[in-house]
Amino acid sequence: MSPLPRKPIIGVIVLILLALVGFFLIVHPAANLSPLSNLSQTLSPASTPFPFQELTIPYLKSRPYQSRLGELEPVAAHTNYTAYLTSYDSDGLRINAFLTKPSGDEPAGGWPAIVFVHGYISPTLYSTLEKYADYVDYLARNGFVVFKIDLRSHANSEGTASGAYYSGDYIIDTLNARTALSSSGFVNPDKVGLWGHSMAGNIVLRSLAAAPDIPAVVIWAGAVYTYSDMREYGINDNSYRPPTADTLRQREREKLRAAHGDFNLDDPFWQLVPATNFLGSVKGAIQIHHAVGDPVVSIDYSRNLNKILDQTNIPHQLIEYPSGGHNITGANFTKAMANTVEFFHDHLQ
Repeated sequence: MSPLPRKPIIGVIVLILLALVGFFLIVHPAANLSPLSNLSQTLSPASTPFPFQELTIPYLKSRPYQSRLGELEPVAAHTNYTAYLTSYDSDGLRINAFLTKPSGDEPAGGWPAIVFVHGYISPTLYSTLEKYADYVDYLARNGFVVFKIDLRSHANSEGTASGAYYSGDYIIDTLNARTALSSSGFVNPDKVGLWGHSMAGNIVLRSLAAAPDIPAVVIWAGAVYTYSDMREYGINDNSYRPPTADTLRQREREKLRAAHGDFNLDDPFWQLVPATNFLGSVKGAIQIHHAVGDPVVSIDYSRNLNKILDQTNIPHQLIEYPSGGHNITGANFTKAMANTVEFFHDHLQ
């Protein structure tokens, strides 16, 4: 029998090797968690600008964040802290915020602080002093500066409510808030963490990917990390009010779709958007909280993220609660807050 031609044999071997590599990346996504260097070089802000680059992690990671706190207006005095209304600048927009400052002597280097990012609430219904009051109070009573920001266009913040998943605006607001705290003079710039609920799970994780030196991130009932997960699990939020066709947000979304299509895991542009593709340089720790049976955001979002984090060197923890719904209320609220405070004490103090 004559030997097989050498070129076909080599071709078969190459195909087998590519199949094995593809299988390895699917089974072991951590192997692909570094910042996609080839794509980043091709589609980075340092190179030729391209449409909607501001949505990508390389852009958000490379750009500067400059901001300062506005005047602090006292609104309430408590035993453990004083509460203020204030604002900061986010790329020329005035973003309003609620800030708490602990009582007592300021520690050397400044107070540890938390940028507190709210979940989806219709901008017309959002209220600075009403929403998340119990959450902020619990953190404030435990010795943290809490900076609950009103994302652009919420309450009296300037700008357009562009949404979290298909815009970089809320990440920019979050990282400018971190800069404002760091330059305040009473916050330790090395001890500023992030807390995010629901929609803000995406915001704070993408913020961490863009600023991997953030020491601690806590997510409650978060959603949309790999972007493929949104297609798989969906979101069942009856309070959501989609923008009308003539809004700036909807027009921008149509432009995004025209430029890059809908999310596609194999598309080079869309590979630059999920935070889970850029976890290799993260230095901080992540804690995730989710109630089983959450009727709005499936707990599978958190379980899926936890599996991805299991394949990294990032310190992380997923805590599941038997009840509590999307906001983790009732008896499990106190447990979740206690776990959150312990985590922030471990990583910010």
